[in-house]
Amino acid sequence: MARDRREEKTGFQESAPYGASYDLQTDFVMVYGIDETMPERIRQWSEKGYIIHLMTGVAWGNYQDYLDGHVDGRNHWDEAQTDRNGERIIHGVTPDIPYMVPTLSYTNFLAESIRLAVDAGVEAIHLEEPEFWVNGGYSEAFKREWRLYYREPWSPPHSSADAQFRASKLKAHLYTRSLDRLCTELKEYALTRYERDLRFYVPTHSLINYTQWRIVSPESQLIDLPSVDGYIAQIWTGTSRTPNVYKGIRKERTFETAYLEYGIMQELVRGTGKRMWFLHDPIEDNPTYTWADYKQNYCRIVVASLLHPEVSRYEVSPWPRRVFEGQYPSEDGSGKEGIPPGYATMLLNIMHTLGNMEHELEPAEELMSRVGVLIADSAMFQRLKFDENSSDPLNKYDGTSTAALASNGDTDLLDFSSFYGLALPLLKQGIPVRPVQLDNVRRFADYLSDYRVLLLSYEFMKPEFPDLHFALAGWVRNGGALIYVGDDSDPYHSIRAWWNEGSLSYASPREHLFAQLDIDGAHSSVNSVGKGAVGYLAVNPDSCANSAEGAAALLDMVASTVSSVASAPVELQTKHYFHLRRGPYIIAAVLEESVAETPLTIAGPVIDLFDPELPILPEVSLAPDEQAFLYDVVKGRPAHGGVECIAASSRIEALAQSEAGFEFRVKGPERIRAVARFYCPKKPVSAMLACSGKKEIILFEWDAASETVLLKYEHRSDVDVVVKVRWES
Repeated sequence: MARDRREEKTGFQESAPYGASYDLQTDFVMVYGIDETMPERIRQWSEKGYIIHLMTGVAWGNYQDYLDGHVDGRNHWDEAQTDRNGERIIHGVTPDIPYMVPTLSYTNFLAESIRLAVDAGVEAIHLEEPEFWVNGGYSEAFKREWRLYYREPWSPPHSSADAQFRASKLKAHLYTRSLDRLCTELKEYALTRYERDLRFYVPTHSLINYTQWRIVSPESQLIDLPSVDGYIAQIWTGTSRTPNVYKGIRKERTFETAYLEYGIMQELVRGTGKRMWFLHDPIEDNPTYTWADYKQNYCRIVVASLLHPEVSRYEVSPWPRRVFEGQYPSEDGSGKEGIPPGYATMLLNIMHTLGNMEHELEPAEELMSRVGVLIADSAMFQRLKFDENSSDPLNKYDGTSTAALASNGDTDLLDFSSFYGLALPLLKQGIPVRPVQLDNVRRFADYLSDYRVLLLSYEFMKPEFPDLHFALAGWVRNGGALIYVGDDSDPYHSIRAWWNEGSLSYASPREHLFAQLDIDGAHSSVNSVGKGAVGYLAVNPDSCANSAEGAAALLDMVASTVSSVASAPVELQTKHYFHLRRGPYIIAAVLEESVAETPLTIAGPVIDLFDPELPILPEVSLAPDEQAFLYDVVKGRPAHGGVECIAASSRIEALAQSEAGFEFRVKGPERIRAVARFYCPKKPVSAMLACSGKKEIILFEWDAASETVLLKYEHRSDVDVVVKVRWES
């Protein structure tokens, strides 16, 4: 498992100084926050061998000096994001930390602050969560930006669909502008001052989650910025347990939601050469759940991410201090307790295994049968309702409580059924559905070439450019199957946009698309277009989520459209599970609410990486809503037949084999129980741990059938901790 830290395969973020109890031994650490303690925190983590990055919020922070005018003599509280009642939108519970309108003045202030981190020698900077809340857009600073951008007087975002759409589009632009200026200026500063190539990354929630939670962010616009080097996909239980509706039942579907969230995030780097780290969180921001709940959902999230093999870098935990030192409700409700020892060991096993994942593409035949559901950044722009039955949604939702939204009539918005109604009926059939970034169709040639089937609706988003339709029409004529779902009832069809301005007078963008395809949109139908086909289901996509009949109607339309393709046939194999191999690793998930309820059996011998004891199993059986992360003992065996680490809850370094046995150095969080399983060609007779001039016997278990040994020990904070194994001569 030895690897070079310079690969930066795994990392974590932490605002606290170095602590032996949460020293995860990843490749890099993101020291969080810029204050007077930052240089010392950087020094401490650097001395432990980490590559040093810095992370800080770009939308909020402890910026009271700037807000109060101590920086430039001008009060800047008018730059706080404000709702229509004049209330500031606050991060957390502290009233003096508002979310900010990213004005040029605020951007310049951030640049000066971040310059201190560049001076401290960090190699990369993460500007996290550029977020503008949908219920904002009423501050004086935003009104000024509106006048400058649109060259017209400000309109209250709640006054019309057009005003809401334009306000949200401006919000995304403002953060795009701010990030471009920050990254470009500070890259130049690092290069001219220190001759150092500084990298910038943006940790951001998925487009799906931001749309659900009613937050506007640049998302795919950042692809166009050469100053941005990549992203962290901030997906975890807190985002993915947001309930959605399938066949009329609203509930948490953490695995399915995470699968879709990771899917749209990998679209931000596909074909760009930029980096993406997938985030996992062993707990979440909501502290009310038990350790058992956190563990179950953590496993769902990890498996969902691993089913996207185009990405092989991971942020293994935000805030490990709160994981390994925090207290959370006990199972019996008697109080709070620290992390269970078995969960701590399992987490470390997974975190170090993630460092071995490789970038691997799926088999070509699966790529060719992949189904895509199109989604655009503009989905974030129309998150207020404008109909006679809509209420007045003023609350912001951050994943910790749905009560306020439900009481204010916002549940429908939070469900985002117009998207999930297209995705879940297919995903529940075991079809590898991927969200596809519509905006990228005009960015990259042949962007859609991996897809044979695409689903599209303009009832929850809008195409921002007409040439998207020319590309879609060409894709269909070359053999694609497009299924359009919509009834043109969305009030946002009437906004000022390219399809109804100038010489164009279409009532909706769908009409323009169908004109390019030369088909009639009078009623639901299937039409042959060139070598491909277009299916039209003239219903609101919400209906595909709200009942079993609606889901069935969508599946029937997909089947009819696919069967009408004149080119090579498209086969959509239905099943009740996902199963993928990545080298020696097996990733599997069995779906509930699917086409079968039978277990999935995976033949061994395999090692269960979700079991802290790393057992070797003859087979694994998964029931619905169960997931597995396994190691294939036969396929993973090294060709040289010698000693090699299979999995461990430690960073393994300096592995050396001799005639008498083998030894290696281990590093990990202090006092955490650790295990390591190795391929071992001979039966061991002893195992010991040596540190600080002392030796102690440690437990080991030999498995003759697999020729592997399991070692058990406890982490120490000593610099050199060596495990020595001796075998029969």
